[in-house]
Amino acid sequence: MPNYARKYQLSGSLVYHIFNRSNSRVQIFFEDRDYYYFIGLLKDYSKRFSLKIYHWAVMPNHYHLLLELEEPEKISKALAGINLCYTRYHHNLYKSVGFLWQGRFKSQPIQKESYLLACSRYIERNPVRSGLVKEAKDYTYSSARFYCLGEDDNLTLEDPLVSEFGPSQEERAKNYNKFLLSSDPKQEAVFRDMDTPCVEPGFMRRLRRGNGHYLLKK
Repeated sequence: MPNYARKYQLSGSLVYHIFNRSNSRVQIFFEDRDYYYFIGLLKDYSKRFSLKIYHWAVMPNHYHLLLELEEPEKISKALAGINLCYTRYHHNLYKSVGFLWQGRFKSQPIQKESYLLACSRYIERNPVRSGLVKEAKDYTYSSARFYCLGEDDNLTLEDPLVSEFGPSQEERAKNYNKFLLSSDPKQEAVFRDMDTPCVEPGFMRRLRRGNGHYLLKK
């Protein structure tokens, strides 16, 4: 399956939907300490690599991030560091061995103006679709509580498009929560297909494919 050129990622109007799952889909996050250790890694690496993490969710056997960064070529190094650190933590604590992750993380280019909010809902409704909670705001390990309850997690950077939900923080939280209560199955399918850029047709013409990668045309 193709991977998309990190060099182009997040240039101008792009953000990236990042996904990685455990090897064989086994559970790798069991207790609060596991989730919070991983979230701590996200905080550390977001500072180290200037990652702007707008939305995220850590599930029992996988995670989703929606992020932007100033130097896209560094995304592979950042994610590799996060995954390696959690692998070491897991092996030390649970005496596990071998590959913890199914492989290299997947990244899906997302055109910010058109699809950022839709992707945010897809990510934060993940625990609802999995039957872990009834409402997205009830799940502890995601950015939904930042937007719906105003809880500062020291990780989430406010999505610039969330301002469309109202003039005050209270109104934005109320309307964003309503936004998360609804879903669009057809739209969700777009974000499950991680191999396809989520951009407008006109924007696709700015990309070219070479050596298995999508690159920005020169």
